[in-house]
Amino acid sequence: MILSLEDVSYTYAVTPILSHVNFVVNESDKWGIVGLNGAGKSTLLKLMAGVEHADSGNVTVLKKYKISYCPQSMEFENGKTIYETVVSAVGEKVEDYEVKSILNKLGFIDYSLQMDHLSGGQKKRVALAIALIRKADLYLLDEPTNHLDQNMIVWLEKYLQRVSKAVVLVTHDRYFLTRITNHIVEVDKGHLYTYEGNYADYLEQREIRYQQALTQEHKRQRFLKTEIEWIRAGAQARSTKQKSRIERFNKIAQQETMRERDTLELKSASTRLGNKTIVLDHISKSYDGKTLFKDFSYTLMRMDRVGIIGQNGCGKSTLLKTIIQQIQPDSGTVTIGETVKIGYFAQMNDIFQDDQRVIDYLKEFGEIVYTADHEAISASQMLERFLFYKDDQYKLISKCSGGEKRRLYLCSILMQAPNVLVLDEPTNDLDTETLTILEDYLDNFEGAVLTVSHDRYFLDKIADRLFVFENGKITVQQISYSDYLEAKEKKQKEKTVQKPQKKESQVVKRLTYMEKKELAQLDEQMPILENEVHVLETQLNDVTDYAEIQRISAQLDEKRDALEACEMRWLELSEKAE
Repeated sequence: MILSLEDVSYTYAVTPILSHVNFVVNESDKWGIVGLNGAGKSTLLKLMAGVEHADSGNVTVLKKYKISYCPQSMEFENGKTIYETVVSAVGEKVEDYEVKSILNKLGFIDYSLQMDHLSGGQKKRVALAIALIRKADLYLLDEPTNHLDQNMIVWLEKYLQRVSKAVVLVTHDRYFLTRITNHIVEVDKGHLYTYEGNYADYLEQREIRYQQALTQEHKRQRFLKTEIEWIRAGAQARSTKQKSRIERFNKIAQQETMRERDTLELKSASTRLGNKTIVLDHISKSYDGKTLFKDFSYTLMRMDRVGIIGQNGCGKSTLLKTIIQQIQPDSGTVTIGETVKIGYFAQMNDIFQDDQRVIDYLKEFGEIVYTADHEAISASQMLERFLFYKDDQYKLISKCSGGEKRRLYLCSILMQAPNVLVLDEPTNDLDTETLTILEDYLDNFEGAVLTVSHDRYFLDKIADRLFVFENGKITVQQISYSDYLEAKEKKQKEKTVQKPQKKESQVVKRLTYMEKKELAQLDEQMPILENEVHVLETQLNDVTDYAEIQRISAQLDEKRDALEACEMRWLELSEKAE
């Protein structure tokens, strides 16, 4: 055992978050924490990390174990470079190459950049780098996949699969949860429910638990009905037996009523969309001499479902802003049809008034909205559909979690009945339950959807074609996201010569002489490869000729594959050396 929570309770302001919970993390456990936004997932991590302290109960970490914690957001001292910040925050001796290697994998090429100039997403990646570089026995990671592009997510997935240390993480990425975890803990109304297996196993086991709880609730209701009739018939608590029966009734009546799943099925609210939608005609855009996209044309269909993918900084959000005419292309035109009503969901939430109530905020966008079938949907119904029940609708926005604010912002977009939805990273900070509801909503949406996302599960459910950003060019591919990734991985493997690995007949706890020699060679080889990658990336940013772009890209893929193979072997030998 590394860590335990015993009879722990925690209250935020006057709201109980955790009530007398117990939880244990053992060596090599891989836990995923799930639950609605605001349920207490981040709070549970903070209690384990010692950032927050329980109102009652005990949080115990055995002395011989070290914990590394990555919060959702982290403040850094200005005036320092990325490299200086990481080395300082890690707080222990760390190899220069290891720092640069992790930073490189998380998208940082220039380690001398000042922290003052980084975006919120970049700072999150610095915080994740710090957490991963620390030598720890337990890694606590709060939304580690936020602000990572697909290459980074795949790398982090492989990294956490290979590492033998314990991990507890909060994430909305359901594929990530399925591939990393071997245990799930659900935070629900102050209680913890634990499940064996990954996210897919959890869904199956949760359904069984829900049906059992529903059966118990029906039995409870039948019992209460019978007892109420007995009491109304004039039962007096004269005898000890009658008194005991009345006390039992009062005790069972005070139990929290189980809420049956919301059966409200709302059709999507949208206005009529004519034949002419959005036409992109040979549009191009560059920033600081870097071509984001060039000569791109596309006519949006009425029921299009488009996923937009590419590395961070390639221009995906810029494309969306160009489409909705927030910014103008350098060349080409964007034409929007007269009946088009765009709902734009930005990466950053709308600015809320914290002293405003949830329902009052949404009513500013309309008290009633209509579906294509002229069915009326009230603001309250829309909130209920997205898991803001009656009590939650009247709480102050200042009391909402970051995820709840994100959910409310989403409701405000949908309440305006758009017929074209333009979504920029809609899955960030939304819980898995809300994502399922959003996916169902979009599945029935009577209009076009364009979405930027790195969430593989979400894109597989929503998108039937992709805009792929590669080397300053956008290609349109009629393929699912998973099929695209599979094809890309297959292509990379074909380029890389795979050396057959010898099976070990037995586990060797110490490095052999040859392994020590190999580790020393890797320490010398990896900085060279990393520098070659850096040089090629710099060259790629400076060229505009398509043939030259293709040549450098091929070299870059080869060097990156070689570097990744070295890193994985280095990680394996380093863990063995510990």
